[in-house]
Amino acid sequence: MNEYFKVNTRTIVATGIGAAIFTLLFMYVKVPSPIPETSFQTAYGLSAFFAALFGPIAGGLIAFIGHALSDGIQYGSPWWSWVIASGVSGVVFGFSFKRTNVEEGEFGMKDIVTFNVIQLIGNAVAWVVVAPVLDILIYQEPANLVFTQGITAAIMNSISAGVIGTLLLIAYAATRTKKGSLSKR
Repeated sequence: MNEYFKVNTRTIVATGIGAAIFTLLFMYVKVPSPIPETSFQTAYGLSAFFAALFGPIAGGLIAFIGHALSDGIQYGSPWWSWVIASGVSGVVFGFSFKRTNVEEGEFGMKDIVTFNVIQLIGNAVAWVVVAPVLDILIYQEPANLVFTQGITAAIMNSISAGVIGTLLLIAYAATRTKKGSLSKR
């Protein structure tokens, strides 16, 4: 479990780059939904990708910082319940780190299923539990509204992470040298 939470220069650099890209995607590359204050966010595909490559710390910080910056820039203040939920989703996505073979140049069906089961769990926990409960506790929002928003966000963010994250991981794995593919002649 310790290997999931190691922080090195690579993790820090990935966090900075990932948070910057997440912020831009979160602000500009989204599709509004019919449910108020929810959108299909491409940024969660990116955070799932980075989390799978760099672990839970990078995944959580990328989503937390990116969401907080985006809210601060667009609205003047972060909506903390959802910022925290973004961070939680990124941390859970990071548990796919070391559970797939993407760094070895392989991202086959078993890896795709593993990654997607983990991201589905992360999205369910973040958006169906964390965000609505914190909305009620922090902002005294009506329960029926926040759970509707949370379920909608969980579905849309699962699609984003599942499709965009999976495609990015497949493309990344294709750039890696497969383990044992180099031989001495």
